[in-house]
Amino acid sequence: QVQLVESGGGLVQAGGSLKLSCAASTRTFSIYTMAWFRQAPGKDREFVAGLTRSGGTSYADSVKGRFTISRDNPKNTVYLHMNSLKPEDTAVYYCAANQAFATYTSAARYNSWGQGTQVTVSS
Repeated sequence: QVQLVESGGGLVQAGGSLKLSCAASTRTFSIYTMAWFRQAPGKDREFVAGLTRSGGTSYADSVKGRFTISRDNPKNTVYLHMNSLKPEDTAVYYCAANQAFATYTSAARYNSWGQGTQVTVSS
Protein backbone atom coordinates (compact mmCIF):
# COMPACT_ATOMS: atom_id res chain seq x y z
CA GLN A 1 0.00 0.00 0.00
CA VAL A 2 0.97 3.60 -0.51
CA GLN A 3 -0.02 6.69 1.46
CA LEU A 4 -1.98 9.24 -0.56
CA VAL A 5 -2.77 12.86 0.33
CA GLU A 6 -5.24 14.91 -1.70
CA SER A 7 -5.42 18.69 -1.89
CA GLY A 8 -7.00 21.41 -3.98
CA GLY A 9 -10.67 21.08 -3.15
CA GLY A 10 -12.85 24.05 -2.37
CA LEU A 11 -15.93 26.06 -3.24
CA VAL A 12 -16.41 27.19 -6.84
CA GLN A 13 -19.27 28.58 -8.88
CA ALA A 14 -20.87 26.56 -11.64
CA GLY A 15 -18.81 26.83 -14.82
CA GLY A 16 -15.61 27.31 -12.88
CA SER A 17 -12.49 25.18 -12.62
CA LEU A 18 -10.45 23.42 -9.95
CA LYS A 19 -7.30 21.32 -9.96
CA LEU A 20 -6.98 18.50 -7.45
CA SER A 21 -3.62 17.03 -6.52
CA CYS A 22 -2.74 13.71 -4.93
CA ALA A 23 0.74 13.17 -3.56
CA ALA A 24 1.94 9.60 -3.07
CA SER A 25 4.55 8.47 -0.56
CA THR A 26 6.37 5.83 -2.56
CA ARG A 27 9.59 5.53 -4.52
CA THR A 28 7.85 3.41 -7.14
CA PHE A 29 5.03 5.77 -8.06
CA SER A 30 5.48 5.14 -11.77
CA ILE A 31 4.29 1.54 -11.50
CA TYR A 32 0.95 2.44 -9.96
CA THR A 33 -2.33 2.88 -11.74
CA MET A 34 -3.97 5.95 -10.26
CA ALA A 35 -7.62 6.88 -10.11
CA TRP A 36 -10.02 9.48 -8.79
CA PHE A 37 -13.35 8.58 -7.24
CA ARG A 38 -16.01 10.77 -5.67
CA GLN A 39 -18.78 10.32 -3.17
CA ALA A 40 -21.74 12.61 -2.72
CA PRO A 41 -23.87 12.54 0.44
CA GLY A 42 -26.15 9.51 0.47
CA LYS A 43 -24.58 8.03 -2.65
CA ASP A 44 -22.07 5.29 -3.38
CA ARG A 45 -18.48 6.07 -4.20
CA GLU A 46 -18.19 6.37 -7.98
CA PHE A 47 -15.33 6.22 -10.44
CA VAL A 48 -14.34 9.52 -12.03
CA ALA A 49 -11.09 9.01 -13.92
CA GLY A 50 -8.14 6.64 -14.14
CA LEU A 51 -4.58 6.70 -15.48
CA THR A 52 -2.51 3.59 -15.94
CA ARG A 53 1.25 3.26 -15.55
CA SER A 54 1.53 3.24 -19.35
CA GLY A 55 -0.46 6.45 -19.74
CA GLY A 56 -3.86 5.08 -20.70
CA THR A 57 -6.77 7.18 -19.47
CA SER A 58 -10.42 6.46 -18.82
CA TYR A 59 -13.28 8.65 -17.65
CA ALA A 60 -16.80 8.36 -16.38
CA ASP A 61 -19.30 9.46 -19.00
CA SER A 62 -20.49 12.25 -16.72
CA VAL A 63 -17.09 13.98 -16.77
CA LYS A 64 -15.79 13.22 -20.28
CA GLY A 65 -14.69 16.38 -22.04
CA ARG A 66 -14.64 18.36 -18.79
CA PHE A 67 -12.12 16.57 -16.54
CA THR A 68 -8.55 15.54 -17.31
CA ILE A 69 -6.35 13.22 -15.27
CA SER A 70 -2.58 13.54 -15.48
CA ARG A 71 0.49 12.52 -13.53
CA ASP A 72 3.98 13.80 -12.79
CA ASN A 73 6.06 10.77 -11.91
CA PRO A 74 9.15 12.66 -10.65
CA LYS A 75 6.85 14.51 -8.23
CA ASN A 76 4.91 11.36 -7.26
CA THR A 77 1.71 13.27 -7.96
CA VAL A 78 -1.49 12.72 -9.90
CA TYR A 79 -3.82 15.55 -10.83
CA LEU A 80 -7.45 15.98 -11.74
CA HIS A 81 -8.15 19.07 -13.79
CA MET A 82 -11.85 19.91 -13.57
CA ASN A 83 -13.44 22.41 -15.94
CA SER A 84 -17.03 23.51 -16.58
CA LEU A 85 -17.99 22.34 -13.12
CA LYS A 86 -21.62 21.63 -12.35
CA PRO A 87 -23.50 21.50 -9.04
CA GLU A 88 -23.82 17.73 -9.51
CA ASP A 89 -20.02 17.47 -9.33
CA THR A 90 -20.25 18.36 -5.64
CA ALA A 91 -18.72 15.51 -3.63
CA VAL A 92 -15.74 14.39 -1.64
CA TYR A 93 -13.05 13.41 -4.14
CA TYR A 94 -10.71 10.54 -3.32
CA CYS A 95 -7.44 9.47 -4.87
CA ALA A 96 -6.80 5.72 -5.18
CA ALA A 97 -3.95 3.51 -6.32
CA ASN A 98 -3.17 -0.06 -7.23
CA GLN A 99 -0.51 -1.94 -9.14
CA ALA A 100 -2.80 -3.27 -11.84
CA PHE A 101 -2.02 -2.76 -15.51
CA ALA A 102 -5.50 -1.53 -16.25
CA THR A 103 -7.89 0.99 -14.74
CA TYR A 104 -10.77 -0.54 -12.82
CA THR A 105 -13.95 1.39 -12.15
CA SER A 106 -14.77 -0.58 -9.00
CA ALA A 107 -13.52 0.94 -5.77
CA ALA A 108 -13.00 -2.56 -4.40
CA ARG A 109 -10.07 -3.07 -6.77
CA TYR A 110 -7.97 -0.35 -5.11
CA ASN A 111 -6.02 -0.98 -1.92
CA SER A 112 -4.68 2.51 -1.25
CA TRP A 113 -6.85 5.56 -0.61
CA GLY A 114 -6.42 9.16 0.41
CA GLN A 115 -8.51 10.93 3.03
CA GLY A 116 -10.53 12.87 0.45
CA THR A 117 -10.96 16.53 -0.41
CA GLN A 118 -14.30 18.34 -0.58
CA VAL A 119 -15.42 19.95 -3.83
CA THR A 120 -18.53 22.12 -3.69
CA VAL A 121 -20.01 23.69 -6.81
CA SER A 122 -22.60 26.39 -6.25
CA SER A 123 -25.31 27.19 -8.78
